[in-house]
Amino acid sequence: MTASGTPRRAAAPLARRRFLAGLTAGAVTLAVEGCARGTSTSPQPGTTSISNDNATWDEGYRSAGRELEKITGYALRPLSNPSVTSYQQVVQMTLQTSKASDMVKWASGYQLKRLARAGGLTDLSSVWGQYAAKGWVRDATRETMSYDGKVYGVPLYESYYVLFYSKPVFKKLRLSAPSSWAELLRCAEVLKRNKITPFLASQVGGWPAIEWFQELVTKVDPRFYQKLVAGEASYLDDAARQAMDIWHDFMRKGWMTSPDFDQARGPGALKAGTVGMFLHGTWQAQGMSAVGMKPGVDYGAFILPTVRPSAPKSVITESGVFAVPARASSHAAAMKNVGAWLDPSVQRVWSDFLQDSSANPTVRSSNPVVAELQRDIARERRLPLIRYWEASPPSLIQGNTNDLGGFMAGQTSPATTLRRMQERAQDEWAAWRRDEA
Repeated sequence: MTASGTPRRAAAPLARRRFLAGLTAGAVTLAVEGCARGTSTSPQPGTTSISNDNATWDEGYRSAGRELEKITGYALRPLSNPSVTSYQQVVQMTLQTSKASDMVKWASGYQLKRLARAGGLTDLSSVWGQYAAKGWVRDATRETMSYDGKVYGVPLYESYYVLFYSKPVFKKLRLSAPSSWAELLRCAEVLKRNKITPFLASQVGGWPAIEWFQELVTKVDPRFYQKLVAGEASYLDDAARQAMDIWHDFMRKGWMTSPDFDQARGPGALKAGTVGMFLHGTWQAQGMSAVGMKPGVDYGAFILPTVRPSAPKSVITESGVFAVPARASSHAAAMKNVGAWLDPSVQRVWSDFLQDSSANPTVRSSNPVVAELQRDIARERRLPLIRYWEASPPSLIQGNTNDLGGFMAGQTSPATTLRRMQERAQDEWAAWRRDEA
C-alpha cells in the first residue's frame, strides 16, 4: 500500500509539518517533470486515462477495460508513476488543470477527504445512487468515499485484513485455524516450540506498523476503535492499553519476526515454514501465487479472533477509489467508465486478476480462500471497519505510524507510545477541525 492506497511498499511517512517543510528539491523536480509528462493525459479516442502508482496492476486495468469497452465504448489506459512522492504531488498539482488524467486512483477515508477538500473532484453521488439501487455497493462504505455529504469516489477494490497460514505446517503440527483467542495462543505456543516464528510483523516501508495495532485494538473492542479513529476516544483508554500490552507480550515471547523483516518475503517464509502466520490484506493472495502456493492447498486464511468471546466480531476492510477530476479532458467518457466500473462482468475480470474480493458484493471471488472469507464475513455479520491508514486525518496517521514503528523497534514502551499518539491526536484533530471551519 502507498499513501494513495496501493497495497505495496512505501516510503516511511512524515508528519504534516515536517512533510511541508522537508520537500526536497529532487521531489519537487519529479513533480514538475510529472506535469511536463502530462501530455500523455491528452484525449485518445476510445480510451480514458487512469493515473495510478502501481504498474503491476496495469494489465489488470487493461483487461477490465476491455470489458468496460463493451459497455461504454471506452477502454482504460493506465498511466503509472512508480514514485510515491512524485505521484501524490503530480495528482495534487494537476488536479485542477488541463493536465489532469481522466480518472485518478486514490485512497478512501480521510485521504480522499483531504483531496476533495482542496477542490477539483467531480461529485459522484448520482453514480453511487445508481450502484446502490442495483445492490452493487455496500451502504457501510459510502462515508469512506464522501466529503461534506457528497460522494467523490467509487470503490476500486475491497480487501480484508486476515492471517494467512501454512496449511502443510498446521497439518504437520496437528493445528487448525483458530476460532477463539485461546486457540490462537495455543497455535503460537506450538509453532514457537517447533522453532517456527508464529507471526510476521514488520515496519519495513513504514505503513505496515499499523497492521498489528489496528488488529489488536479491534479485537479487544471494535466499537472503541470506531470512536478512537473518529477522535471521540483517547489512545490512553483501557482498550488501547490492553491491545498494546498484548502486542508487547507477543514480542517479548519471541512470537513475532524482527521489525526489519521485509513483508515482501512473507509468502516465501510461509511456504518455507519459517513463519506460521502472516497478517496482511487479502490482496497478498497474488504474492502467494507468485511463490507457487495454491489457495486452499498450500495456504489458508482466517480473521483474528476476538480477545473476549463477548466482543462483537469485526473485520478491517481496505478499499482504494477511482475519482474523476472535474477538468478531465475526457470527462464524459470517464463518467461512463466510472458508472460501469462495478458492473459484474467488469468486476469478474478485475477480481480474477487481483485474486481478491470485489467491491461489488454480488461478485464472489474465484480464489477459494478469499471466497470462504467472504462467506464468513456475511455469516458472522462482522462489523466492517475502515483501515487505520485512512481512518483519521492523514497527518495524525502518519505521525502515529512512525511512533508505532519506534515501538516495534524497542525504542519506546507501550505507555510512552500511546502517550505520544494521544498528544498528536489532540493537536491534529484540532488542526483538522480548524481547517474545516
